[in-house]
Amino acid sequence: MAEGDWLVADRQTAGRGRQGREWRDGAGNFMGSTVVHLRPGDPAPETLALVAGLALHEVVAPKVRAAVMLKWPNDVLVAGAKLAGILLERAGDAVIVGIGVNLAQAPTVADRPTVSLAALGAEVERDAFAADLARQFAADLDRWRGYGLGPIVRRWSAAGHPPGMALEADDGDDRLSGAFAGLTEGGALQLRLADGSLRVIHAGEVRIA
Repeated sequence: MAEGDWLVADRQTAGRGRQGREWRDGAGNFMGSTVVHLRPGDPAPETLALVAGLALHEVVAPKVRAAVMLKWPNDVLVAGAKLAGILLERAGDAVIVGIGVNLAQAPTVADRPTVSLAALGAEVERDAFAADLARQFAADLDRWRGYGLGPIVRRWSAAGHPPGMALEADDGDDRLSGAFAGLTEGGALQLRLADGSLRVIHAGEVRIA
């Protein structure tokens, strides 16, 4: 696949989310993937999750009246319910960026609330949404490459968790609880624990407490 191209599915029979979870599709929803071919000097590949999140935020926020928030590292929430998810997969010198957005309907998920744009009063046609997202992702990808990670982290911080929000995180070794203390310059999550210490989470599962 050439960079800039998108593969958009009408239906999925074996969709996957983070940590091997099943991703349930729905007719009328957006399920798409694109590829980023890594170049010398690019920021860290995992920060493409921030780029994709920002692109989604830019496209979704004007369509709804409720608050749209990015949840580190890969979800878009509206009024606390999951609207969209992002999954990155490395393939050699390329990163496949997969995105699912509940446009028409929201799947029922046992451990978290979900929402669709239709339920929020925004009737969005799938192909028009795909075109808007492709344009915005291309623009944000150019900024990621041209200006580095600093502006991306600042923009994400404005659209993401407010400072002090209570979070729980599994970083692979420990289950931690604390308050969101911003992102590092490299885009990792900082968690202020109850004892005042600061933990940096580079990868793992994060939940709003």
